Amino acid sequence: MAEPTNSGVPTLNVVSMAEDVEDLKAELAALRIEVDSLAHDAAAPTAAHPGGTDEDQLPPETEDGWRYPPFIFLLEGEELHAELRLLAEWVEGVLVPGCLGEPSADSRWCHLWIEHWDAVGALHALWLAWQELTNPAVCGYTGPSTWYRDHYRPCMAELRGPAGPFAGCTKGEHRVEHRLPGRVPSAWSAAEDGL
Repeated sequence: MAEPTNSGVPTLNVVSMAEDVEDLKAELAALRIEVDSLAHDAAAPTAAHPGGTDEDQLPPETEDGWRYPPFIFLLEGEELHAELRLLAEWVEGVLVPGCLGEPSADSRWCHLWIEHWDAVGALHALWLAWQELTNPAVCGYTGPSTWYRDHYRPCMAELRGPAGPFAGCTKGEHRVEHRLPGRVPSAWSAAEDGL
């Protein structure tokens, strides 16, 4: 960065240039890590998709070509069962042993959580966020902190709280409270009714 002087001869701000160069080096290193990770992820099979990058295993595309994550409420049949198995592996293998404390009257947990469909939806959303935010190539190294603060804590407060889906469950007893709401008018229900 040249700065004019009284004599008309520009001087260089070496400190500023050195800082700019270091910033560019850091950005380049981060981009290299991201590209390497993306190349590795594209070539490697995953637990969710053991066959690798087969086009059939990717979520369906919308009309504009955008792919959405396979949220569990949108799946049916074998896709639903496969996603439930993967979710159960994560909940039982990562979430329960690593994050949950002992259940209590103020912080309930049901060992039959998979029978509480509203809990399944919340846990699936939590798992999707975990998959994204624990990948340093995507989120850097603050992703887990963001997941814990923005996703885990609010989700667990709702699930394990006194009004959550496990409210009727105790250590020795399991109870699914079915609170089915009335039908809410919507564009979908109007189309189903032939309106």
